[in-house]
Amino acid sequence: MPRPLFVLAAALLAAAVLPLGSASADLQSDIAGQVQEFLDIGKVAVPPADCGPGSRPETGIQGDVSAADRDSGRSTQGYTCNMSFVGGYQGRGAGITSTTFDHCSYTGSFFPGNLLGPAQGVQVIDASDPAHPALTATLTEPAMLAGTWESLKVNTARKLLVGTGVPFLEGTGYLSVYDISDCAHPRLLNPGPGSNLGMPLPITTHEGGFSPDGRTYWASGIAPGFVSAVDLTDPANPHVVWQGLTGIEAHGFGISPDGNRMYLSALGGFTALDISAVQRRDPDPQVDHIGRVFWTDGWATQHSVPVRYDGKPYLFTVDEGGAGGVKLVDISDENDPKVVNKIKLRINLPENQDSMVASSMGGSVFSYDPHYCAADRPDNPTALACGWESSGIRVFDVRDPFHVREMAYFNPPARTGQNLQLWNSPHALASLIGAPIMDGFSVARTILDGKFDPAQALSPRSGMVAGGDVSTDWCFAPPEWHGSQLWTTCNDNGFMVLQLDNDVYSPPADQQSIVGS
Repeated sequence: MPRPLFVLAAALLAAAVLPLGSASADLQSDIAGQVQEFLDIGKVAVPPADCGPGSRPETGIQGDVSAADRDSGRSTQGYTCNMSFVGGYQGRGAGITSTTFDHCSYTGSFFPGNLLGPAQGVQVIDASDPAHPALTATLTEPAMLAGTWESLKVNTARKLLVGTGVPFLEGTGYLSVYDISDCAHPRLLNPGPGSNLGMPLPITTHEGGFSPDGRTYWASGIAPGFVSAVDLTDPANPHVVWQGLTGIEAHGFGISPDGNRMYLSALGGFTALDISAVQRRDPDPQVDHIGRVFWTDGWATQHSVPVRYDGKPYLFTVDEGGAGGVKLVDISDENDPKVVNKIKLRINLPENQDSMVASSMGGSVFSYDPHYCAADRPDNPTALACGWESSGIRVFDVRDPFHVREMAYFNPPARTGQNLQLWNSPHALASLIGAPIMDGFSVARTILDGKFDPAQALSPRSGMVAGGDVSTDWCFAPPEWHGSQLWTTCNDNGFMVLQLDNDVYSPPADQQSIVGS
């Protein structure tokens, strides 16, 4: 829409979403502040990593895999900077997200490809020897066979693994709970409700995650914004204790350490919800909206990682589309969250959206956006690791969250030409579409701002609007901290153990990998 109308629409939206009960002496200033934040676009990238000996660095713009590298086959060698590959288990691909516990990893399933075998359902991988991870079991309950999408999560406090069935975008009814005390051999705890085809739970799901104490698993169905709280006090008897509509869309989330607040992702931004009544198990729990913040710099907000710096609460909030990167949000005033910093790679900047189109055309619907991140501890984190879709695993020094710098990355080898072997990879399936449509909004914005050079956007790949070539990998899963190693999966390369160089990262004594849900 024309820019004046866009600003007017933003003003009306900002007025509509001001927190209820937040009377102000200067409503006009409040609205102006909301509009400014709604329209603010990050225009600065974090300083790139200084790659040491043994690295095989990127050849161009930070985060980009150039059209020339894709077409020449250079991307099949991968790119490394201060981080190396230790061992892995590719299998037939890694679904959308994975999770880890102790010396094991649980690789998500993606329907219907995961039905083709040879390892159906969720793959259990023993990485006690990180150089030689081995498949020890497959989980084949209905939820696991239906595809776990972004629902497969672990609660370390109670040693529980939960996943829900999501055949495509949204699922209904099926949930499996496992005891992972013996992490290499999970034991199903609920043979009845949610894991029996005849006994589905009344939930919708696309994503899910735990409250920190492990007593509640939250299932979010993407559209409409339907969220369910599943009581796991008795893991053999999961049952819904609250559910409700929270908005037009409900994606991932982060939950506060005390379990009383949920930061629920929306289309672009998040809503803070008071879930304390569910945490207390009130007889008729009510969930109230507290504060919210929306933005246009990125969309399809994925999840939030709650952290504290010197006792002050913040979120690292991730946008999986629209070149929004990762935002640092001050939530000390929970009625009025504020974006106070942004973490972007150079390829995410407005002036490089034409270069993004040139290189990522033919690589399918996602280009160079983050998806899931993990901090190395909840209080005063020193490092943040993110799966950055086609840019690989990116690691940032966040000791000073207002002056973040990149310290390492590992972008795995592209599996070009192996599409038909990667039955459990959503990237291989989505390659039927060639255009990076998840960044359509950021491209449109740069065109309106006069910063998009059509000539720069052209490349030998420009005609690849269908039939993608899997010339990068998609790294969707959170890279979880295991000392100086990161354990994660990327769609095509499967499970990987990655080692950070000693001169760029020293694990804190109280390291505790945190994803937020």
